[in-house]
Amino acid sequence: MEASVILPILKKKLAFLSGGKDRRSGLILTIPLCLEQTNMDELSVTLDYLLSIPSEKCKARGFTVIVDGRKSQWNVVKTVVLMLQNVVPAEVSLVCVVKPDEFWDKKVTHFCFWKEKDRLGFEVILVSANKLTRYIEPCQLTEDFGGSLTYDHMDWLNKRLVFEKFTKESTSLLDELALINNGSDKGSQQEKERSVDLNFLPSVDPETVLQTGHELLSELQQRRFNGSDGGVSWSPMDDELLAQPQVMKLLDSLREQYTRYQEVCRQRSKRTQLEEIQQKVMQVVNWLEGPGSEQLRAQWGIGDSIRASQALQQKHEEIESQHSEWFAVYVELNQQIAALLNAGDEEDLVELKSLQQQLSDVCYRQASQLEFRQNLLQAALEFHGVAQDLSQQLDGLLGMLCVDVAPADGASIQQTLKLLEEKLKSVDVGLQGLREKGQGLLDQISNQASWAYGKDVTIENKENVDHIQGVMEDMQLRKQRCEDMVDVRRLKMLQMVQLFKCEEDAAQAVEWLSELLDALLKTHIRLGDDAQETKVLLEKHRKFVDVAQSTYDYGRQLLQATVVLCQSLRCTSRSSGDTLPRLNRVWKQFTIASEERVHRLEMAIAFHSNAEKILQDCPEEPEAINDEEQFDEIEAVGKSLLDRLTVPVVYPDGTEQYFGSPSDMASTAEHIRDRMKLVSLKRQQLRHPEMMTTES
Repeated sequence: MEASVILPILKKKLAFLSGGKDRRSGLILTIPLCLEQTNMDELSVTLDYLLSIPSEKCKARGFTVIVDGRKSQWNVVKTVVLMLQNVVPAEVSLVCVVKPDEFWDKKVTHFCFWKEKDRLGFEVILVSANKLTRYIEPCQLTEDFGGSLTYDHMDWLNKRLVFEKFTKESTSLLDELALINNGSDKGSQQEKERSVDLNFLPSVDPETVLQTGHELLSELQQRRFNGSDGGVSWSPMDDELLAQPQVMKLLDSLREQYTRYQEVCRQRSKRTQLEEIQQKVMQVVNWLEGPGSEQLRAQWGIGDSIRASQALQQKHEEIESQHSEWFAVYVELNQQIAALLNAGDEEDLVELKSLQQQLSDVCYRQASQLEFRQNLLQAALEFHGVAQDLSQQLDGLLGMLCVDVAPADGASIQQTLKLLEEKLKSVDVGLQGLREKGQGLLDQISNQASWAYGKDVTIENKENVDHIQGVMEDMQLRKQRCEDMVDVRRLKMLQMVQLFKCEEDAAQAVEWLSELLDALLKTHIRLGDDAQETKVLLEKHRKFVDVAQSTYDYGRQLLQATVVLCQSLRCTSRSSGDTLPRLNRVWKQFTIASEERVHRLEMAIAFHSNAEKILQDCPEEPEAINDEEQFDEIEAVGKSLLDRLTVPVVYPDGTEQYFGSPSDMASTAEHIRDRMKLVSLKRQQLRHPEMMTTES
C-alpha cells in the first residue's frame, strides 16, 4: 500500500507513529480520537498502512497503542479497542486508553478490559493523561500527553511521499535500465536492434531520479528520516525503520546501471550518428554528382546581350542557391566528422576519413565549377556592357557626323571639332577595352574544356567564340566607318575654321585701314616749319601709305581666299557682300585723303624751298633774288596752300572730311602767312635798299 493512494485518509491523522518507544523498545502507535464520529474503515486502512512500515523484527517487539479518548465517547473508544484485536492482535502488547477525568467511571464498571485480556490478546488500561508517564517515559510522549517529543504529521507525510515515490521510481528505473543494458550486451544483432526499439528510452529521467535520491539521502543524513538525534520532527526509531540504507542501496544500484546505460547510449548514439552521417554524405554526393551536375551541364551559353547575360546570371544564382543548401549540409557534416575524429575512436577513423575525403572532393569540385561558371557569366556581362557602351558611343558619333555643320563662328567650330576628336578618342578607348574584355572571355572559354562537366562543349564554345569575335569585328568596322567620316568632317571643319579666320582677318584689315584713315585725318596735319621738315613728313607719309597699301592687299588676299574656301565648302560667303565693299570704300577714302596729303606736302615743300632761297642773304646770286617772278610764284603758292587748307576732302559718296581740327588748320595757316610776310618784307627791302640802311 502506498501513501499516495490513501493520502486523503492519512491527512486526517486518524493514527500515527510518533517515533516514540515504550520501556520494552516497542513502537508507540497513537490513535487520537475526536468529537466527530471516527470512520472505522478509514482508521483500519490507516493502521494497516502504518503497521506495514516497521520491519518484522521491530514488529516482534510489540506495539504500545495510545488511544486518546479525551475528546471522544466511550462507545467509540471501546469500538477502536475491539478493532485492534482484528487489525493487530499479535503486535499489540499494551493499549493505554487516555480517559477524561472522572467521566467514564460508571461505564467502566459495565465493561472491564482487564477481564477480557485473554480474549483480546493484549492488556488494556485506562489512564489519565498525567499518569501516562507511569508506563511510558515522558521523552517518548508527544506534547499532547505532557511529553517532550515533537511530531509534525504533515512533515512526516510529505517525507513519506517523497521516500515512496523515490523508491517506486528508482525500482522501476532499475528494471528498465537493466533490461536496456542486458539487451545491449546480447550478441545477436537482431536482438540488439529489437532491444533498442523497445527499451531505448526509460520511462523516467534517470538524472531527475538520481537528483531526488541525493536530496532525500541528504535529508536523511541530516535528520535521519524516521529516526534521528537532534531537533527534528520525531524521535529515534530502531535501525530497521531507517530509510537511509535503503536509499543508499538504491542510489548505488542506479548509478551503476545509469553509467552502463550512458555507455550504451553513447555507443548507440555514435553508431546512429555514423550511420546518419553516411546517409547524409551519400545524399550530398548523389545530388551534386546527379541533379547538381546536370544543371551545370545544361548551362553553357553566355548570352548575346546584357539582358541575356543577366538572365543567365539569375538562372545561375538559382542553381547556386540550390547548391548552397547542400554546401551547408556539407559544412555541418564536416564539423560532425571532425568532432568524431577528435573523439579518437580507432575503429571508426578509417571510415570517417574516407567519408570526409569523398565529401570534400565532390563539394570542392562542384564549387569550383560553380565559381568558373559565375566568373564566365560575369566576364560575358562585362563584355556585353562594354560592347553596348561602345555601340552607343558610335551611334552618338555617327549622329553627330550626320548632322550638317552650321556654326556661327570659328570658336564654335573649334569646340565642335574638339568634341568630335574627344568622341573619337573615347571610341578608340572603348574599342580597346572591348578587345581586352573579349580576349579575356575567349581565354576563359578556351579553358572551359577542363570544366566540361563530362560532356563535349566544342560546339557550344564555337558558338560563343563566333559571337564574341563577330561583335568585335562589327565594332571595328563601325569604328572604321566613323573614322573615315571624321576625317572628311575634320577637313571640312578645318576649312570652315580657315574661312571664318579669313573673314575675321579681312574684317580686321578693314578696321585697321579705317584706323589708318582716321589717324591720317586727325594726326597727319602738320606741313612742317621748313622744307627739310616737310620732306621728312612726306617720306613718313609715303611709308604710312605703304602700310595702308599692305593692309589693303592683305585684306584683298583674305577675301580671295574666302571665295576659294566657299567654293570648296559649297557655301556662300558673307565677305563678298559685306567686307569687300567696305574694304574698297575705306581704301578709296584713304587713297583720296592720302593724295590730298601728298599734294599739300608737295606744295609746302615748294613754298618753303622758294621762301628759304629768297630769305637767305646770298650775294652770289643777286639775279635770282631780285627776280620778281619768284616772289610772285611764292606768293601764289602760299595763297594756294592756304586755300587748300580750307578745302575738305570729298569722298566719292559725297561726304566731306577735314584734316585735323579748325584750330590745327589755323595754326598751320598762320605759320604760312608769317613766312609769306617775311618774303614780302624781303621783297620790299630789295626794292628800296635805303630802307635797309635806315633800319640798320
